[in-house]
Amino acid sequence: MKIYTRRGDRGETSLFSGEKVGKDSLRVDAYGSLDELNSFLGVAQSFCHNQEVKKTLTLLQNQLFKAGADLATRETGKRQVSRIQEEDWRQLENQIDLLQEELPPLKEFILPGGISGAAFLHLARTVCRRTERLLAALMKIEDTNPELIIYLNRLSDLIFVLARYENILERGQEELWQKNL
Repeated sequence: MKIYTRRGDRGETSLFSGEKVGKDSLRVDAYGSLDELNSFLGVAQSFCHNQEVKKTLTLLQNQLFKAGADLATRETGKRQVSRIQEEDWRQLENQIDLLQEELPPLKEFILPGGISGAAFLHLARTVCRRTERLLAALMKIEDTNPELIIYLNRLSDLIFVLARYENILERGQEELWQKNL
């Protein structure tokens, strides 16, 4: 199979559901941002030390392909895909709750950073938040799966908790914001 098709050479692309749209469309921007998030999770995973965190990131990367297909497929289109559902974001909530039981309570703001894996997780979290903002804007003009915005909101929370988990388990501490500096 060839990697290049030349179909996008005029600034258009096809959604998974078959419709042609401009490469500058908000929908393409949103699922492109999901792809970027997935890549950052892959980078973070390569730097993380904790095996539980690494395993969780691999599972999240697989789910992001499902989310990307969901976003790239209009519900009225020709193709049907597996969509993000309530059970997907509920699983993220469960994972957050389990991890938070092992972390000290958060009483102050922490600085994004720490060891490499955690720092990349903090970067991935910001990409997730941007993706969520793009999706919120898209939802105002097009029908999209409403479970996706909930999923991204929970995902950014989970990524934050994973960064804390990686820092505390591997480094023993987090850098707190010093508001008087």
